[in-house]
Amino acid sequence: MTVRHIEFERLHNFRDLGGYRSADGRTVIPGALYRSDSLGKLRGADWDRFLALDIRTVIDLRYPWEADAKGRVPEPHRFTYANLSIEHRPYDQAEIDPDIDPWRYLADRFAEVAEDGVEEIRQAIELIADAEPGPTVFHCTSGKDRTGLIAAFVLILLDVPEEEILADFALTELATERLTADWHTAHPGRTMRWPAYGRAPATVMELVLADLRARHGSPIAYLTDHVGITPGTVTRLRARLLTATAPEAPVAPTTA
Repeated sequence: MTVRHIEFERLHNFRDLGGYRSADGRTVIPGALYRSDSLGKLRGADWDRFLALDIRTVIDLRYPWEADAKGRVPEPHRFTYANLSIEHRPYDQAEIDPDIDPWRYLADRFAEVAEDGVEEIRQAIELIADAEPGPTVFHCTSGKDRTGLIAAFVLILLDVPEEEILADFALTELATERLTADWHTAHPGRTMRWPAYGRAPATVMELVLADLRARHGSPIAYLTDHVGITPGTVTRLRARLLTATAPEAPVAPTTA
C-alpha cells in the first residue's frame, strides 16, 4: 500500500501521487510527482527532509503576490522553478457566506479556474511532462483547490479511474484541522465565517468533472481540445510517470 502523506512539521498536505493504477494496468511511479501546500513554509528539519527527496522541479500555482508575501521555496536557484498562477479571480474562502451550498460554490470557483487559467494549466502539465530528470512537485497555499485541480488533470491524462481521482482529492481532509489552525494563527483577531474552510470532500471534484462533461463533452476533451494538451505531451507524461509495463497477474494455484 502506497503511503501518500509525507510528514513535515510545517507542511500539512505534502503527498506522493505514486501508486495509482492506470486503466492499462500500469502504475504511477512512487516518488516521481508530489503535491503540496506552500513550500514557503519550509524551515530547518523540514527543509532537510524536502532536499532528501531530490526534487528537481517546483511548480508554484499561486498568484505572484501570494508568493511574494508568503515566500517561495527556499533557494529557488536549486530547482527548475515556475510560478504559474492558474487562478485569475481571487476570493477569500474564510469570508464565504455560511448559508450557501459550500460544495457547489467551490465547484463554481474551479470552473472559473478551468476557463480562465487555460494557458497556465497547459504550461504546468507540459512542464510536468518535460521536466528534467528527477521528481517534480506542484503546490499552492493549502495544496487543496488549485493543486487538487492540477492533480486531477494529470491523473486524468494518465488514465487513472475517476474513483481514484476523487479519493486523491479527498485526502486533503486529513490536513483540514492543521490548515484551519494555521489560518487562525496567521489572522489573529479575524473571525472565520465559513465553517467548511479547509474541507475537500470528493463531492467537490465530482461536481467539477460533471461540469467539464456538460461543457466540453468529457474531462479529457476539455484537456485536449480546450487546454491544448497534445498527444505528444500525453505520451511523454505517461512515459515519465507510469511504470513501463503492467505487473503480471498472479497465477492461480492449480488443484490436483
